[in-house]
Amino acid sequence: MLEPVPGEPAAVADCGPERALVVADYHAGLEVGLRSEGVEIRSHAGERREHLLELLAATSADRVVFLGDLGNGIGEPTGAERVELRELLSAVTDRVPVIVTKGNHDGDLSAVTDRFAGVELADGPGTRVGDVGFCHGHTWPDEAVLAAPTVCTAHEHPQVALEDAVGGRRTERAWLRGRLDSEAFDHDYDRVGDRLVVCPAFNDLSGGTHVNEADDFLSPFLPAGLDDGEAYLLDGTRLGPYRAV
Repeated sequence: MLEPVPGEPAAVADCGPERALVVADYHAGLEVGLRSEGVEIRSHAGERREHLLELLAATSADRVVFLGDLGNGIGEPTGAERVELRELLSAVTDRVPVIVTKGNHDGDLSAVTDRFAGVELADGPGTRVGDVGFCHGHTWPDEAVLAAPTVCTAHEHPQVALEDAVGGRRTERAWLRGRLDSEAFDHDYDRVGDRLVVCPAFNDLSGGTHVNEADDFLSPFLPAGLDDGEAYLLDGTRLGPYRAV
């Protein structure tokens, strides 16, 4: 069972013996990448870390699960990104243990995480804790992950483009929730769970997929794996079928 934190790009997963704060696409060091592309922007590392710690305190979670792309660089984190990751993991593991399911931006993340005894690093296919399967979503999930009653994934940075009556347009981060469609997965999977949740990006500077306009998704099992998918804004507003928003 996964319940979004009202108004926040984070959720709490009831994993049975423990409750996990779930955060997707943190993208530490993103500002470094943006500056290399000519976008002048200051670092928001401190605000991101404090925001996460406030959510951890408010939810009283027993651990934090980062659903991949904890870092932003593809290779080994260096410079400001490495500093941000070390300070983040130090602050979080002082309070609770951490699981990171590696994303496509986390190739050499172990160069940072290996120094923290409280961090478990799971490969791209993900990991399962109780009745919840966790994976980043850039590759096919592990069989045990997909068999969990609830599968929680990321990678898409789902957003919806909204227009008002006078033509004004804005973009909002969104959750996607629906039934897992077993037909989207090949015969190598003996069992597929019940529910699929696609999480919004925690980092609000990271852009994303406009799910009500895009024909193509990034994940190999989306959108086909999400049956009767509905979109929800961070404040809990139910938008209905995401294609019809």
